[in-house]
Amino acid sequence: MENNHTTQETIADTADAMDAETVDAPGGSVDEAATNVESSAGSEQPVDEAALNEEASRELEALLAEEESAAAMDAEVPDDGPIASPQSDTERSAIIEALIFVSEEPLSAKILADVLKLDKAVVEESLSRLAEEFNARQSGLQLREVAGGWQFATRPEFHEHVRAFLKTRPSAKLSIASLETLAVIAYRQPITVPEILEIRGVQSPSAIKTLLDKKLIVAKGRKETVGRPMMYGTSKEFLLQFGLKDLTELPSVEDFHDLSGGA
Repeated sequence: MENNHTTQETIADTADAMDAETVDAPGGSVDEAATNVESSAGSEQPVDEAALNEEASRELEALLAEEESAAAMDAEVPDDGPIASPQSDTERSAIIEALIFVSEEPLSAKILADVLKLDKAVVEESLSRLAEEFNARQSGLQLREVAGGWQFATRPEFHEHVRAFLKTRPSAKLSIASLETLAVIAYRQPITVPEILEIRGVQSPSAIKTLLDKKLIVAKGRKETVGRPMMYGTSKEFLLQFGLKDLTELPSVEDFHDLSGGA
Protein backbone atom coordinates (compact mmCIF):
# COMPACT_ATOMS: atom_id res chain seq x y z
CA MET A 1 0.00 0.00 0.00
CA GLU A 2 1.07 3.63 -0.26
CA ASN A 3 2.89 5.68 2.40
CA ASN A 4 4.59 2.57 3.72
CA HIS A 5 6.95 4.41 6.07
CA THR A 6 4.03 6.11 7.81
CA THR A 7 2.27 2.75 8.05
CA GLN A 8 5.32 1.18 9.70
CA GLU A 9 5.59 3.99 12.24
CA THR A 10 1.88 3.77 13.02
CA ILE A 11 2.00 0.01 13.55
CA ALA A 12 5.12 0.40 15.69
CA ASP A 13 3.29 2.89 17.93
CA THR A 14 0.32 0.55 18.07
CA ALA A 15 2.65 -2.33 18.97
CA ASP A 16 3.81 -0.31 21.98
CA ALA A 17 0.19 0.03 23.08
CA MET A 18 -0.40 -3.69 22.63
CA ASP A 19 2.77 -4.51 24.60
CA ALA A 20 1.48 -2.34 27.45
CA GLU A 21 -1.73 -4.36 27.70
CA THR A 22 -2.09 -7.34 30.03
CA VAL A 23 -4.23 -9.28 27.58
CA ASP A 24 -2.13 -12.29 26.50
CA ALA A 25 0.46 -10.27 24.55
CA PRO A 26 1.84 -12.34 21.64
CA GLY A 27 5.37 -11.05 22.26
CA GLY A 28 5.81 -10.24 18.58
CA SER A 29 5.31 -13.84 17.47
CA VAL A 30 3.99 -13.83 13.92
CA ASP A 31 2.94 -17.48 14.10
CA GLU A 32 0.95 -16.83 17.25
CA ALA A 33 -0.66 -13.76 15.73
CA ALA A 34 -1.63 -15.76 12.65
CA THR A 35 -3.20 -18.62 14.59
CA ASN A 36 -4.73 -16.71 17.48
CA VAL A 37 -8.48 -17.35 17.40
CA GLU A 38 -9.38 -16.37 20.93
CA SER A 39 -9.24 -13.04 22.74
CA SER A 40 -8.95 -12.95 26.50
CA ALA A 41 -12.13 -12.13 28.35
CA GLY A 42 -12.06 -9.36 30.91
CA SER A 43 -14.15 -6.68 32.48
CA GLU A 44 -15.02 -4.26 29.71
CA GLN A 45 -17.19 -1.19 29.69
CA PRO A 46 -20.44 -1.58 27.72
CA VAL A 47 -20.14 -0.12 24.24
CA ASP A 48 -23.13 0.88 22.15
CA GLU A 49 -22.25 -1.05 18.99
CA ALA A 50 -25.66 -2.30 17.85
CA ALA A 51 -25.67 -0.07 14.77
CA LEU A 52 -22.12 -1.07 13.95
CA ASN A 53 -22.88 -4.78 14.34
CA GLU A 54 -25.83 -4.49 11.99
CA GLU A 55 -23.66 -2.65 9.49
CA ALA A 56 -20.95 -5.30 9.79
CA SER A 57 -23.46 -8.10 9.26
CA ARG A 58 -24.86 -6.44 6.14
CA GLU A 59 -21.37 -5.80 4.82
CA LEU A 60 -20.29 -9.40 5.36
CA GLU A 61 -23.43 -10.71 3.71
CA ALA A 62 -22.76 -8.42 0.75
CA LEU A 63 -19.17 -9.67 0.50
CA LEU A 64 -20.23 -13.29 0.65
CA ALA A 65 -22.99 -12.69 -1.89
CA GLU A 66 -20.48 -10.97 -4.18
CA GLU A 67 -18.06 -13.89 -3.92
CA GLU A 68 -20.84 -16.42 -4.53
CA SER A 69 -22.08 -14.39 -7.48
CA ALA A 70 -18.58 -14.25 -8.97
CA ALA A 71 -18.16 -17.99 -8.45
CA ALA A 72 -21.53 -18.63 -10.06
CA MET A 73 -20.64 -16.43 -13.03
CA ASP A 74 -17.35 -18.29 -13.47
CA ALA A 75 -19.25 -21.58 -13.46
CA GLU A 76 -21.80 -20.31 -15.96
CA VAL A 77 -19.45 -18.80 -18.55
CA PRO A 78 -20.82 -19.94 -21.92
CA ASP A 79 -18.60 -22.27 -23.87
CA ASP A 80 -17.53 -20.57 -27.09
CA GLY A 81 -16.15 -23.81 -28.38
CA PRO A 82 -13.24 -26.09 -27.59
CA ILE A 83 -9.90 -24.43 -26.88
CA ALA A 84 -6.88 -26.49 -27.74
CA SER A 85 -4.56 -27.26 -24.83
CA PRO A 86 -1.01 -25.87 -25.07
CA GLN A 87 1.17 -28.14 -27.17
CA SER A 88 4.53 -27.31 -25.57
CA ASP A 89 6.02 -26.19 -22.26
CA THR A 90 6.91 -22.85 -23.82
CA GLU A 91 3.38 -22.24 -25.04
CA ARG A 92 1.91 -23.31 -21.70
CA SER A 93 4.17 -20.93 -19.77
CA ALA A 94 3.38 -18.08 -22.16
CA ILE A 95 -0.37 -18.58 -21.76
CA ILE A 96 -0.09 -18.77 -17.97
CA GLU A 97 1.95 -15.56 -17.95
CA ALA A 98 -0.70 -13.81 -20.08
CA LEU A 99 -3.56 -14.97 -17.85
CA ILE A 100 -1.81 -13.81 -14.68
CA PHE A 101 -1.07 -10.45 -16.30
CA VAL A 102 -4.69 -9.73 -17.26
CA SER A 103 -6.20 -10.98 -13.99
CA GLU A 104 -7.14 -8.36 -11.41
CA GLU A 105 -6.63 -10.90 -8.61
CA PRO A 106 -4.00 -13.58 -7.98
CA LEU A 107 -4.69 -16.71 -10.02
CA SER A 108 -4.47 -20.09 -8.32
CA ALA A 109 -3.08 -23.22 -9.97
CA LYS A 110 -6.57 -24.74 -9.87
CA ILE A 111 -8.16 -21.88 -11.81
CA LEU A 112 -5.36 -21.96 -14.38
CA ALA A 113 -5.70 -25.73 -14.69
CA ASP A 114 -9.45 -25.40 -15.29
CA VAL A 115 -8.92 -22.76 -17.97
CA LEU A 116 -6.17 -24.69 -19.73
CA LYS A 117 -7.88 -28.05 -19.20
CA LEU A 118 -4.71 -29.50 -17.71
CA ASP A 119 -3.83 -31.37 -14.55
CA LYS A 120 -3.18 -29.11 -11.57
CA ALA A 121 0.21 -30.76 -11.00
CA VAL A 122 1.29 -29.87 -14.54
CA VAL A 123 0.25 -26.24 -14.04
CA GLU A 124 2.02 -26.05 -10.67
CA GLU A 125 5.21 -27.30 -12.31
CA SER A 126 4.87 -24.68 -15.05
CA LEU A 127 4.22 -21.96 -12.46
CA SER A 128 7.33 -22.84 -10.49
CA ARG A 129 9.45 -22.88 -13.63
CA LEU A 130 7.91 -19.63 -14.90
CA ALA A 131 8.49 -17.89 -11.55
CA GLU A 132 12.09 -19.03 -11.48
CA GLU A 133 12.74 -17.93 -15.06
CA PHE A 134 10.84 -14.65 -14.74
CA ASN A 135 12.45 -13.65 -11.45
CA ALA A 136 15.90 -14.47 -12.82
CA ARG A 137 15.50 -11.66 -15.37
CA GLN A 138 16.17 -9.04 -12.67
CA SER A 139 13.52 -6.81 -14.20
CA GLY A 140 11.34 -4.34 -12.34
CA LEU A 141 8.67 -6.97 -11.77
CA GLN A 142 8.53 -10.28 -9.96
CA LEU A 143 6.12 -13.20 -10.11
CA ARG A 144 5.17 -14.25 -6.61
CA GLU A 145 2.56 -16.24 -4.71
CA VAL A 146 0.07 -13.98 -2.92
CA ALA A 147 -3.14 -14.87 -1.05
CA GLY A 148 -3.37 -18.36 -2.51
CA GLY A 149 -2.62 -17.36 -6.09
CA TRP A 150 0.05 -15.93 -8.39
CA GLN A 151 0.47 -12.26 -9.24
CA PHE A 152 2.98 -9.88 -10.78
CA ALA A 153 4.36 -7.27 -8.39
CA THR A 154 7.08 -4.64 -8.33
CA ARG A 155 10.40 -5.63 -6.79
CA PRO A 156 10.99 -4.41 -3.19
CA GLU A 157 14.22 -2.62 -4.12
CA PHE A 158 12.22 -0.30 -6.39
CA HIS A 159 9.46 0.51 -3.88
CA GLU A 160 10.91 3.94 -3.05
CA HIS A 161 10.70 4.97 -6.71
CA VAL A 162 7.22 3.51 -7.08
CA ARG A 163 6.11 5.24 -3.88
CA ALA A 164 7.50 8.56 -5.08
CA PHE A 165 5.51 8.21 -8.29
CA LEU A 166 2.32 7.18 -6.52
CA LYS A 167 2.56 10.15 -4.18
CA THR A 168 2.07 12.39 -7.21
CA ARG A 169 -1.28 10.73 -7.91
CA PRO A 170 -4.49 11.31 -5.95
CA SER A 171 -5.53 8.34 -3.85
CA ALA A 172 -7.79 7.35 -0.99
CA LYS A 173 -5.53 6.93 2.02
CA LEU A 174 -6.29 5.47 5.42
CA SER A 175 -6.27 7.80 8.40
CA ILE A 176 -3.90 7.21 11.31
CA ALA A 177 -6.87 5.98 13.38
CA SER A 178 -7.79 3.46 10.67
CA LEU A 179 -4.17 2.26 10.35
CA GLU A 180 -3.91 1.81 14.12
CA THR A 181 -7.19 -0.11 14.20
CA LEU A 182 -6.14 -2.29 11.27
CA ALA A 183 -2.84 -3.11 13.01
CA VAL A 184 -4.66 -4.15 16.19
CA ILE A 185 -7.09 -6.34 14.25
CA ALA A 186 -4.33 -7.94 12.16
CA TYR A 187 -2.28 -9.01 15.20
CA ARG A 188 -5.11 -9.80 17.63
CA GLN A 189 -7.82 -11.27 15.40
CA PRO A 190 -10.52 -12.26 15.93
CA ILE A 191 -11.13 -9.22 18.14
CA THR A 192 -14.18 -7.26 19.29
CA VAL A 193 -14.89 -3.54 19.51
CA PRO A 194 -14.48 -3.44 23.33
CA GLU A 195 -11.14 -5.26 23.02
CA ILE A 196 -9.95 -2.78 20.38
CA LEU A 197 -11.03 0.04 22.73
CA GLU A 198 -9.00 -1.52 25.55
CA ILE A 199 -5.85 -1.49 23.41
CA ARG A 200 -6.25 1.84 21.59
CA GLY A 201 -7.86 3.72 24.47
CA VAL A 202 -10.37 5.42 22.16
CA GLN A 203 -13.60 4.44 20.47
CA SER A 204 -13.12 2.85 17.01
CA PRO A 205 -16.54 2.41 15.29
CA SER A 206 -15.77 4.99 12.60
CA ALA A 207 -12.37 3.45 11.79
CA ILE A 208 -13.86 -0.06 11.72
CA LYS A 209 -16.62 1.11 9.36
CA THR A 210 -13.96 2.58 7.03
CA LEU A 211 -12.01 -0.69 7.03
CA LEU A 212 -15.19 -2.64 6.33
CA ASP A 213 -16.09 -0.36 3.43
CA LYS A 214 -12.59 -0.87 1.98
CA LYS A 215 -12.98 -4.63 2.50
CA LEU A 216 -9.75 -4.83 4.46
CA ILE A 217 -11.56 -6.60 7.31
CA VAL A 218 -14.60 -8.86 7.61
CA ALA A 219 -16.92 -9.83 10.44
CA LYS A 220 -15.98 -13.19 11.96
CA GLY A 221 -19.18 -13.89 13.90
CA ARG A 222 -20.19 -13.04 17.46
CA LYS A 223 -18.19 -13.79 20.60
CA GLU A 224 -20.05 -15.89 23.14
CA THR A 225 -19.77 -13.43 26.00
CA VAL A 226 -21.88 -10.70 27.56
CA GLY A 227 -23.56 -8.73 24.78
CA ARG A 228 -22.29 -11.16 22.09
CA PRO A 229 -20.17 -8.47 20.36
CA MET A 230 -19.12 -8.90 16.73
CA MET A 231 -15.59 -10.17 16.12
CA TYR A 232 -13.40 -8.86 13.30
CA GLY A 233 -10.49 -10.22 11.30
CA THR A 234 -8.54 -9.34 8.18
CA SER A 235 -9.77 -10.29 4.71
CA LYS A 236 -8.26 -11.62 1.51
CA GLU A 237 -8.17 -8.01 0.27
CA PHE A 238 -5.89 -7.20 3.23
CA LEU A 239 -3.45 -9.87 2.00
CA LEU A 240 -3.64 -8.50 -1.54
CA GLN A 241 -3.06 -4.87 -0.53
CA PHE A 242 -0.06 -5.71 1.67
CA GLY A 243 1.35 -8.37 -0.67
CA LEU A 244 1.16 -11.21 1.87
CA LYS A 245 0.84 -14.90 1.05
CA ASP A 246 -0.88 -15.47 4.39
CA LEU A 247 -0.86 -14.11 7.93
CA THR A 248 2.38 -15.90 8.82
CA GLU A 249 4.16 -13.32 6.64
CA LEU A 250 3.08 -10.47 8.93
CA PRO A 251 6.19 -8.67 10.22
CA SER A 252 6.92 -9.22 13.91
CA VAL A 253 6.43 -6.42 16.40
CA GLU A 254 10.22 -6.38 16.88
CA ASP A 255 10.65 -5.64 13.16
CA PHE A 256 8.55 -2.50 13.50
CA HIS A 257 10.45 -1.42 16.60
CA ASP A 258 13.71 -1.76 14.62
CA LEU A 259 12.32 0.19 11.64
CA SER A 260 11.05 3.00 13.87
CA GLY A 261 14.24 3.13 15.93
CA GLY A 262 12.39 1.96 19.01
CA ALA A 263 13.90 0.02 21.85
